[in-house]
Amino acid sequence: MRFRPAQHLRRQGDIRPVREQGRRVDCRAFTLFWRVRPAFLAPLGGARVCVVASTAAVGAAVQRNRAKRRLREVFRHQQNLVPAGCDLMLVARAAATCWPLADLEKKFAEACGLIAAAPLPEKK
Repeated sequence: MRFRPAQHLRRQGDIRPVREQGRRVDCRAFTLFWRVRPAFLAPLGGARVCVVASTAAVGAAVQRNRAKRRLREVFRHQQNLVPAGCDLMLVARAAATCWPLADLEKKFAEACGLIAAAPLPEKK
C-alpha cells in the first residue's frame, strides 16, 4: 500500500497530544506512541503517523534518515494492522538502522496487536 500525504502527522499541534496524552509501547528498536483521534477529527479516515529520530538516540544524519526511512516502510507495509482513527508516533533508536526489516515489521505487528486489544477511551 502507498504512504499517502494524508497519513502524515506534520503539525506540532497534532504531534504533541500523541506524545503527551497517548500510550506508549516499547519495541526495542523503536518506541511507538499512539492515541485515538478525538471524535471531531475521527472522520478524517485511517491511521496517521509521524517518525522521529534524534541525534542522541540514533546518531548522525545518515543514520537518522535511514532509521526514519525504514520505519516509514514498516508502517507502509503494516498499516492495515493499525486501528482506524489512531495517530502514531514512531521514535527511532539506533537498532532501527541495523535490525532486519522483517524483525522491525514483526515488532510493529506485535505493537499493533496491543493497540487493537487496548480498551478505547470513554467518549464524553
